[in-house]
Amino acid sequence: MTTIEEAPPAQRQADATTGSSAPSDAAPPPPAGPPYPTGDKPVRTAADRVADLVEIREAVLSGPGPKATEAQHAKGKLTARERIGLLFDKGTFTEVEGLRRHRATGFGMEARRPHSDGVITGWGLVDGREVFVYAHDFRIFGGALGEAHATKIHKIMDMAAAAGAPVVGLCDGAGARIQEGVTALAGYGGIFQRNVRNSGVIPQISVIMGPCAGGAAYSPALTDFVFMVRETSQMFITGPDVVQAVTGEKITQNELGGADVHTGVSGVAQFAYDTEEECLQEVRYLLSLLPANNRELPPHTGVDDPEDRRTDSLVDLVPAERGRSYDMRRVVEEIADDGEYFEVHHRWAGNVICALARMGGQVVGIVANQPGDLAGVLDISSSEKAARFVQFCDAFNIPLVTLVDVPGFLPGVDQEHGGVIRHGAKLLYAYCNATVPRISVVLRKAYGGAYIVMDSQSIGADLTLAWPTNEIAVMGAEGAANVIFRREIAASDDPESTRARLIEEYQEKLMHPYYAAEHGLVDDVIHPGETRIKLIAALKMLRAKYTALPSRKHGNQPQ
Repeated sequence: MTTIEEAPPAQRQADATTGSSAPSDAAPPPPAGPPYPTGDKPVRTAADRVADLVEIREAVLSGPGPKATEAQHAKGKLTARERIGLLFDKGTFTEVEGLRRHRATGFGMEARRPHSDGVITGWGLVDGREVFVYAHDFRIFGGALGEAHATKIHKIMDMAAAAGAPVVGLCDGAGARIQEGVTALAGYGGIFQRNVRNSGVIPQISVIMGPCAGGAAYSPALTDFVFMVRETSQMFITGPDVVQAVTGEKITQNELGGADVHTGVSGVAQFAYDTEEECLQEVRYLLSLLPANNRELPPHTGVDDPEDRRTDSLVDLVPAERGRSYDMRRVVEEIADDGEYFEVHHRWAGNVICALARMGGQVVGIVANQPGDLAGVLDISSSEKAARFVQFCDAFNIPLVTLVDVPGFLPGVDQEHGGVIRHGAKLLYAYCNATVPRISVVLRKAYGGAYIVMDSQSIGADLTLAWPTNEIAVMGAEGAANVIFRREIAASDDPESTRARLIEEYQEKLMHPYYAAEHGLVDDVIHPGETRIKLIAALKMLRAKYTALPSRKHGNQPQ
C-alpha cells in the first residue's frame, strides 16, 4: 500500500480555507507582522536615516556651540571654518573625515567625543587650482592634537602628495593633548616625517593664527613659508612661564614669540599681517605664483605690461658713485610686470631682497643686494635668507634673477665667531646646486668672495650681464692700492697724492666696466634701459633648460 505523508497542520488549515490544490510541500506563507522584532519602536526608513545624517552634519558644521564661537571671536580670531571660507573659492571646499571622533578613555575623555576631533581637513580650489588644507579648531579641546586629530592631518598630507597639490596648515592649537599621552606625541612625529618627505615635492605653507607651542612649532619650521597674524598668533618652544622659572626673565607671549619677533628678529616666519582676512588673502596670492608640485612649471599668465618696455629710469635711479645708497626695490619694480612683486622676509635681513615676481608673464625668483641696508653687504642672516629662497625656487622650477651690488661680506668678530663662513657657504651651495635658469646682472660694485657667491658665471650662472657702472674686483680700489703699493706710498714724499695716483691707475687697469667682459666673465655690458627686455628674452631662451645632476642620494650642505 502506498502512503502519502500528511501535510503539516498549518498547511492543512490553509488548504481547507482557500480550497487550494497546491502540493503539500509548497513553501508556507511569510509570517504576519514586521520582519524583525522591534518591540514598540517603529521601523526606521531610509528617509529617517538621511534626516539623521543631515542633523549630524549640521551639528558638525556648527561646532561646539555659539558660546565657543563667541569666545573665539572675542579674542579677535575667526573660527576654523570661517578661515577656510576665506582661503578657498566660494563653495569649492570638500571636507574629509568630518565625522571622525577620538577613542581615548580616562580623564573624562570618553564623555567628550565631539565630531571632527578639533581639526578640519579637506581640499578646495584657490583661483581654480586644487589646494589641500588642515585647520585646527580651537573651540574643540583648544585645538590640541590627539591620535585621531593627527591621523586626519596625516591623511590629508598624504592625499596632497598623491594629488600633487599644495597643502596649507591653519595652525591654532594648544599643542599635544595631555590626556592622550605619548600617542599625541607620536602624532606629531608623523606630521614631521611627512613635512620632510613632501619638502621640495609640493609647496607647504603654515599659517599661524593662534598659539603654536612646543612640538607643534617644528612643523611650521619644516614648511616652505610661515605666515603670522599680529597680536593673536604666537610660536615658541617653551612659554613665558617656563622661561621665567628657568632664567628669571619675565616676558609676554608676544614679546617671546609674536609675529613681529619671528618676522623681524628670529627669521622663523616670512610674513606678518594685522588681520586674518589680509593674511589669508596674501596666502592666496602666494599660491597663485607657485606651481602645484615639482613636476610642473609655475603658472604663466598674460600681462598688459609690454615685454619690450624700456627701463630708462634706472639710469638715474642707481647712482654711479659706489658709496651712495639707493633702494633696490625700485629697481625690482621697474623690471617686474606692472611693478608688482611679492617680497619674502621683508623685515628680516634687509640687506638682501628675496621676492617672487612675473616678467613677461613668467614667474621668477629675484635675489638682490640692498644698498639701502648695511650697504648691501652679505652677513650671516642675509646668507641664510637668500640660500633658503634659492633652494625653494630651484625645487619648484622657478628661474632665478640675481641683481648684484655687493661690497663684500660684513667684517667683525661677531660675524666670524657666529660662523659667517659656513653660513655664507650655504648661499654658495644653494646657487651651485641649482639647475633652474639663472641670470645675474651686476649693477654696480661686486667685490671679493661676495661677488662669486652672488651667482657669478664661475659658479654656473647661465647668463651674466652688467651695466656700464659695474666694478668687479677682489676689493675696492682704495683697499687694493693700499695693499699692493704700500711700500711705494710709504716711501713717497707726498703719500696722499701718490696714493690717489695709484688708486686711479689700479681702477683704469683692473676695475673698468669692460674688464670682466674682455675676460669672458660677463656675457654682455648692457644699457640699464634694456634690462627688462634682455632678461625676458633670456628667460624665454632658457625656459626648457635641462641639467643632469650626478647620481647621489643627496648632498651634505653646510649647516
